[in-house]
Amino acid sequence: MNNTLETAKKNIVTYFKGVRTEWGKITWPEKHQVVVETFFVVAIVFVFTVFVYFVDIIFDALLSKL
Repeated sequence: MNNTLETAKKNIVTYFKGVRTEWGKITWPEKHQVVVETFFVVAIVFVFTVFVYFVDIIFDALLSKL
């Protein structure tokens, strides 16, 4: 039982050491890139929302005539 606990502890420590090593390899985007891409995402979501809204209005008008 003690051997299993020690092995688990070593595995956890090894895992987090690997996480720390990989964390240092990350290349984070610049602030300007994040702002521009966020703007495009919000704009695209807005356009699709308006599109779905108009399609809903059209279907509502068509189905109300049935």
